[in-house]
Amino acid sequence: MLEIGERPWGKYFVLADEPNYKLKRIEVNPGQKLSYQYHHKRQEQWTIIEGDATIVLDDKEISLKYGESIFIPLGAKHRMMNLSEKPVVFIEVQTGTYFGEDDIVRIEDEYDRS
Repeated sequence: MLEIGERPWGKYFVLADEPNYKLKRIEVNPGQKLSYQYHHKRQEQWTIIEGDATIVLDDKEISLKYGESIFIPLGAKHRMMNLSEKPVVFIEVQTGTYFGEDDIVRIEDEYDRS
């Protein structure tokens, strides 16, 4: 692991951090959700590897299960939610020009982060 990040909703593991992409394994605890957010410098591809996820993409809810994927375009508002009683685990592939955590613009956050 290159990095492990503990968050109020679960945790993430950075598996690769290269000049042209970043790869994460993200675990979302039951009943938790990531902030509703967007990015200026990256797009993302999410693939569910465990559990049943609910994604909000530009105000539209989408359900995904094991093996299903969704593309999050640059600038699109998005959020991962785990409305189930079991963990949701997904793989995130970031592509773009910058992959720092400070490229997260939060619109709404259950944990009062800015």
